[in-house]
Amino acid sequence: MLTDTAVFRKSIAALPLKIYQAGEMVLTAGHTTGQLLILRKGLVAVAKEGVEIARVTNPGAVFGEISALLDQPHSADVRALTCSQFHVADAAALLQDPAVLLYVAAILARRLDGANQTLVELMIQVDHPRKMIEKTAKKMKGLLGASGVHLPYAGYNLFN
Repeated sequence: MLTDTAVFRKSIAALPLKIYQAGEMVLTAGHTTGQLLILRKGLVAVAKEGVEIARVTNPGAVFGEISALLDQPHSADVRALTCSQFHVADAAALLQDPAVLLYVAAILARRLDGANQTLVELMIQVDHPRKMIEKTAKKMKGLLGASGVHLPYAGYNLFN
């Protein structure tokens, strides 16, 4: 693995923590915060255009990275479902750290790889029953959602 989670964890350890209560919006689609949020603990829902595409509990999941990297507003709503803690950083500054940038790149690469695999599955299943296609499409939505969403985080349970 190219990413060193210990280095990443050290990079974010001194960042301030922000706590969101259940029901609070963490990020809102269409708005720009310039922040990168790293989930320390909790449960959040990610929604695009009013459709929930994922629930995230993985410590170390990153939010706001696509907005920061593409210099555009957030593309999804993120809402706390339970009391949730995030390390909060200025995205432009934090992404200057090579360990953080590599960590985020690995998350995005895994998500893209998973989405590609799921797209192939969907294309193969075109002749299969609608239920199977819907299941695969739902899986793909999750893989294309927010950072750390339903990805193989083996070894990435950073804070436990």
